[in-house]
Amino acid sequence: MMNLFHNMSRRCGRVVTECYSTSFASSVRLLHRDLRDAIYSIYGFVRLTDEIVDTFHHHNKPKLLSGFRLQTYSAIEEGISLNPILHGFQLTVKQYDIDTNLIEAFFTSMETDLYETRHDPSSYSRYIFGSAEAVGLMCLRVFCEGEDALYSRLASYARSLGSAFQKVNFLRDLGADYHQLERSYFPGLSGGVLTESAKREIEKDILADFQHAEQGIHQLPVKARLGVYVAYKYYVSLFKKIQATAPMNIFEQRIRVPNYRKWFILLSASLHHQLNQS
Repeated sequence: MMNLFHNMSRRCGRVVTECYSTSFASSVRLLHRDLRDAIYSIYGFVRLTDEIVDTFHHHNKPKLLSGFRLQTYSAIEEGISLNPILHGFQLTVKQYDIDTNLIEAFFTSMETDLYETRHDPSSYSRYIFGSAEAVGLMCLRVFCEGEDALYSRLASYARSLGSAFQKVNFLRDLGADYHQLERSYFPGLSGGVLTESAKREIEKDILADFQHAEQGIHQLPVKARLGVYVAYKYYVSLFKKIQATAPMNIFEQRIRVPNYRKWFILLSASLHHQLNQS
């Protein structure tokens, strides 16, 4: 009967993913079936933690985050949790030997969102590592399926991809973060002002991350490559739309990739993958 509880918990990770991000869920479905549940579980864990600091405004966020942190480590230590998201996550942590230092780095960045509204270059770098690069490394542990040498070789690329995704999210959500959450992640921005020159510098940094990450995507195991490549192409498409948007408009609207464009990305990426496999 324990397998029933395991399976239910894994399915909850998929439900959370599909509810919060149809684009990411589509990419996960392109992974080999052996990998999907683990990636769903990581997303579910990350999403619930992020919800605490971004959404639960009428509740005691520090208390909720502290409690969730303790529950996470208890689940990993005990090998069980009655919270199905945490139970599924601890199964993934154990199966793929995910370093708890990555989990702690993630929690530290989420805790930062409770107290810091502005960043200097040093705190920005730490935040990016914990909130994005560490998550990319968790996923890479799954993709490498125990091949430590492969993980070590691809780690820098996984960090760059996570970093690029997060920075694109920051640009996309610049207005909402500033007006609703009173946060500004990019160092040097103040008063809700994004100049053209500052935008170009941020975009230059993101482009370098994308270019480095792409080299690693082509070295991923076949089981993971298509799903990661589609997610990469989706974010590159979103990034290009942001590049074409005036700084003042970024504060006023949330840039999106239309569904027809997502389908085109999926089809073209699948064709690219098949040609490279033939």
